[in-house]
Amino acid sequence: MGFLRVRTTVDERPGRLAALAAALAEKGGNILGLSVQPDTDGTVDEFVTEIPASPDVVREALEAAGGRRVQVVPATAHELTDEPTRALLLAARLRAMPWRLPEILGELLRADDSRWVYGAEPGRPRSDAEGELPDPTLLVVPVAARRAIRLRRSGLPFTLTEAARAAALVRLAQPPAEVAPDGPLRLADGAEVLIRPLTSLYREALRDLHERCSPETRRFRYFTAMPTLPPRVFDRLCDRSRGHSLVAGHDGQVVAVASLMFTPDPGIAEIAFLVEDRWQGRGIGTAMARMIMQEARDLGFAEVRASLLSDNARMRRLLTSLGATLTHTDDPGVIEARIAVGVMAASPS
Repeated sequence: MGFLRVRTTVDERPGRLAALAAALAEKGGNILGLSVQPDTDGTVDEFVTEIPASPDVVREALEAAGGRRVQVVPATAHELTDEPTRALLLAARLRAMPWRLPEILGELLRADDSRWVYGAEPGRPRSDAEGELPDPTLLVVPVAARRAIRLRRSGLPFTLTEAARAAALVRLAQPPAEVAPDGPLRLADGAEVLIRPLTSLYREALRDLHERCSPETRRFRYFTAMPTLPPRVFDRLCDRSRGHSLVAGHDGQVVAVASLMFTPDPGIAEIAFLVEDRWQGRGIGTAMARMIMQEARDLGFAEVRASLLSDNARMRRLLTSLGATLTHTDDPGVIEARIAVGVMAASPS
């Protein structure tokens, strides 16, 4: 019997994890650790297993069970420590010795190499048409302007979840963030708006916002020209167990709303925005989008997604400015945007 760390990408469909577990059990494997992580083209399931079969046999079994890009590398009993406990201990070491950030970050991600890199915007992510990093075994974690940590790991490509974990650990070595002022947000044209969490107090104001928006603006938000906001939709937006929403107010009116909605997929949230027509193009959407992305980062999400109509050029520009990768869906009129939270949130501004 030997220890193996096994990682495979699967389609996001019910029963896939059970099929992989059954395939390992059929080869005599005992699953000792499991991690489920979102990534660019599916869900990455990672197992630490004690199994008598060879790596090649394990790889073939998982591919037959529906796994893609199966990687199998040797593991040790030391890797069976509880992952949350290990991360907390590394965080404690970092607080005591922040100058050892590359070393500790390398331990967190079990990297083969971890070192400082310097240059102009070293951590800004690159993407191609498929939304993948040029080298999946390389991860660059921004720390400050013109400074980042580059990690390499052969055998197991880095996932979006690991990028989010790395960004979270880096925050421990940085000075405390400045507290955002509680006053109004000043836009580029001099207008001021107040940003507040959405609560039931804004029911009538949000209803009025929807009625003031043009049919096209409502269609871009809901894919249909919904004339009024149904009570059940408002109640869901206010439910903090299902998501977090922000509203922007000016002169006693709500003029925009931004929502971060939780999903059943681990580590993934969805975002959506509605900005009154006369406030569009003035920077309020961008400001609220960055706030909602910061919220996603603070809540520990690895990725946020958004669905938008293909003719929504303004939304497309906004999401692209946040580092989104845009892909077409089975519906030719709908585009999906995906943003890696950890990489985006930590990028130099």
